[in-house]
Amino acid sequence: GPLTAAEAGRPVRLGFVGVGSRGTYLLRTCLDLGGVEVPAVCDIDAGNLEKAQRLVEKSGLKKPEGYSRGPEDFRRMAGRVDLDVVINATPLELHAPVMMAAMEAGKYGATEVPAATTLDECSQLVETSERTGMPCMMLENYCYFRNVMMVLNMVQQGVFGEVIHCETGYQHDTRYVAFGPEGELLWRARYKMERNGNLYPTHAIGPCAWWMDINRGDRFSHLVSMSSKPAGMNEYIIKKFGPDHPSASQQYKIGAVNTTLIRTEKGKTVTLYYDTCLPRPFEMIYRLQGTEGIYMGSTDQIYLESRSPQEHTWEDAGSYYGQYEHPMWKALGETARGYSHGGGDYMMLDQLLRAVRNRVPPPVDVYDSAAWSVIGPLSELSVARGSAPVEFPDFTGGAWKTKRPVGFLGL
Repeated sequence: GPLTAAEAGRPVRLGFVGVGSRGTYLLRTCLDLGGVEVPAVCDIDAGNLEKAQRLVEKSGLKKPEGYSRGPEDFRRMAGRVDLDVVINATPLELHAPVMMAAMEAGKYGATEVPAATTLDECSQLVETSERTGMPCMMLENYCYFRNVMMVLNMVQQGVFGEVIHCETGYQHDTRYVAFGPEGELLWRARYKMERNGNLYPTHAIGPCAWWMDINRGDRFSHLVSMSSKPAGMNEYIIKKFGPDHPSASQQYKIGAVNTTLIRTEKGKTVTLYYDTCLPRPFEMIYRLQGTEGIYMGSTDQIYLESRSPQEHTWEDAGSYYGQYEHPMWKALGETARGYSHGGGDYMMLDQLLRAVRNRVPPPVDVYDSAAWSVIGPLSELSVARGSAPVEFPDFTGGAWKTKRPVGFLGL
């Protein structure tokens, strides 16, 4: 086969699709990580494209070729022979199509979250990855938070005993980014008009799926989902722009708070929230309960039955970082801290580039990408059926039964 970038001693060659604010941040972080070239960037917005090209040139690299002949031009870009990976930060409905085009063209795919929005797309991602032999990594940065990774390390060392339950949720009042400066509807608002369920499950479930060995000894078996009535969106516009603004009377399908319960094949459970329409401070919960104790991410507190100084009393988790800091945070934490999402973006892209450079699977693989993303459409199905149970497909074809650790690279 072709030499890996590592064997050839050459940079990893990146193509970017979608270089708005998020895509530009990913590009900038990859340039900071170094050992890369950027032969091509793609965006339907000429201004974004030009900004990205200038950014690459400013970093001392050759100006990337621009692709902007309409919303399907990523297919032409994916066909280039001088790309190793296609990194995607487009609107949601393009995530799966861009990934499929990348893998079909023999490139690694890396996409913003969720990796897909329908059950069919999730299955197609897995099928395409298996057939082409190309990995597809969802860019789930929350998996690399410092506390999340310490807890993963503790779970793997048996500190919590057997993991039984997690409580987690994307709990983030995102109304301020759902509307433009004049109160016009942006993409986040548009999704909320059309769909009702958990539309954004992966930040919340990713870390817990790693703690629970999902696809690595266990799998999600079924879920039930329930949505409250719609609330919060119209109230927000009325407060900001008055009752006569056209967005004030807009109908939304999305329930203000969605609660989804998931059970795994081996009997573990998860409570998963999607809560973005009501006033609230940002909070992901990340609570983990095992047979030996409990961790609470909201407060970074811990209680271990055999170790905590006082019975039934929380202690600050701070003292545990000394002993259980994840090796990746030991290695990269100093630098990562300067990057967004608690350093998660830096760690995540470090892992992506190592995977592509050495032609090995990334820590979040296509099975993770599918299992975490499919919660969206499955929750919508359950809500629509009066909270009926909905089965998860087994994307791994039985391979989930093999217990294996998450594979971090370069440690």
